[in-house]
Amino acid sequence: MKIRKYISITAATGIFALVAAACSMQYDPEGTYSDVTEGVTEEQEEVVFKDHAAVESYMTKMYKLITDRQEHWYVDQLLIAECHSDNAYAGTTGAEVVPFEDNSIEGSNTVIKRDWDRFLEDAAVATKMIENLDKVADGSLSANEQKTYEAQARIFRAIVWFDMVRLWGAIPIIKTTAGNITAENVEEMYEAYFPKQSTIEEAYAAIESDLLFGKDNAPAVSSDKTIFSKGVAHAYLCKLYAEKPLRNYDKVIEYANACQADGYDLVDDISEIFGVDPGSFEPKRDTRESILEGHWFTGAGNWCTWMFGAPVDNPSYAFTWAKWVTPSRDLVSLYNRNGDTKRYTQTVTWSECTWSNYYPMSNYAFMYKCRSSYSSIIKCRYADILLLKAEALLQKGDLSGAADIIDRIRQRSGLRKLDTTTRSSYDSLLKAYLDERRMELAMEGQRWFDLCRLDKVEEVMNAVYAKDSGRHAQRSPFNQYSYLLPIPQGAIDQNSNLQQNPGY
Repeated sequence: MKIRKYISITAATGIFALVAAACSMQYDPEGTYSDVTEGVTEEQEEVVFKDHAAVESYMTKMYKLITDRQEHWYVDQLLIAECHSDNAYAGTTGAEVVPFEDNSIEGSNTVIKRDWDRFLEDAAVATKMIENLDKVADGSLSANEQKTYEAQARIFRAIVWFDMVRLWGAIPIIKTTAGNITAENVEEMYEAYFPKQSTIEEAYAAIESDLLFGKDNAPAVSSDKTIFSKGVAHAYLCKLYAEKPLRNYDKVIEYANACQADGYDLVDDISEIFGVDPGSFEPKRDTRESILEGHWFTGAGNWCTWMFGAPVDNPSYAFTWAKWVTPSRDLVSLYNRNGDTKRYTQTVTWSECTWSNYYPMSNYAFMYKCRSSYSSIIKCRYADILLLKAEALLQKGDLSGAADIIDRIRQRSGLRKLDTTTRSSYDSLLKAYLDERRMELAMEGQRWFDLCRLDKVEEVMNAVYAKDSGRHAQRSPFNQYSYLLPIPQGAIDQNSNLQQNPGY
């Protein structure tokens, strides 16, 4: 036994037991393990689920992770995708958020460490379910039920890994839960507790495998858009195949068409997605455009509105400190140049406040797509998928087909169709496409990933500081290493098997 390894395991057990047990200590589904775990089998294996009800309870708590752990599922995703792009400023002067705006992110950043840890914990929750569905103590789960539950857990895990691999590249792909450490098996268990990173290609292959299983076995699309349904699997397969490691534009089109066949469609007015009832402040949930969302209801806490602006249901609540993710002048200018008032008013709102970090306090810009304490997280919607189909058609040379989709999105917002010159030029149409995704999906956690996917980071981001007078000065130029974030230094310190990304 190597003493260094034993000491490392002992010192970090409190952290890595989260992955081993497939559960966060802070966000552990309340009551799950006292109610679900029923000792061991005759073969000395842990009994995780005693019956069907225990499985259902665990699944319910897994679903709640999207809303209960909203910081990394939503808040931090907007910080990264909007403030690390040209859509937004950091908002506050906090040392953990400003580096996303001025491009000075380091491995010591606390936001990155929080997200890394919590994503791994969430994936482990799903993995524990996947591993134990065929071991329900009373045998009450049929083979079909096992597949349905497993499909939902695998879709959930695929989404976690998809978010992670786009942020960090090589990540630990862990498909089994680690056992208990003893003096006899410490060497054997070391890599289970301190896993190596899979390659980017291996990570994408694992995501693909989970989503393909999900599309075949998950519940059908219904009016409840919080469910990891076949439609969610179709949507994320569409997104997955647009990314470079697995890029396959035929499959992007195939799965975009599958989403259409699932019944997803654009709503008539974008305010149907993000607006709230003026009396109750309740949002219009589960629209036909929504593919995956998380819900809050009366009495539930919602960090999102507190972090981004003044909730319309209680404007003064938590409005005494500067908010994250302040819409940029460059984004506002794009809406104005295009005469896009409909999407602009759904994305940006202006108000008085007591700080002037980026705008005068008498007229300050705020993100507006999560505006009520009851607003839903819209994790994925059909406009995103439809535009990805346009991207695939454009890259395959079907400029007319791509332009028709872009025009459909534009016309919903009251804009005229693209002109003939734009429709007939690949470069002009690609620019129009990126502008369209930017206007349509601003403040939804997409912009940074669009720039990365289409190799536009250096071109766009190194130019924006000169034309946007409100941004903090650029600390470092964007280059080939900027497409991935640094692996958290704290994670590397705890796990010597992790390797830092180049450039950090």
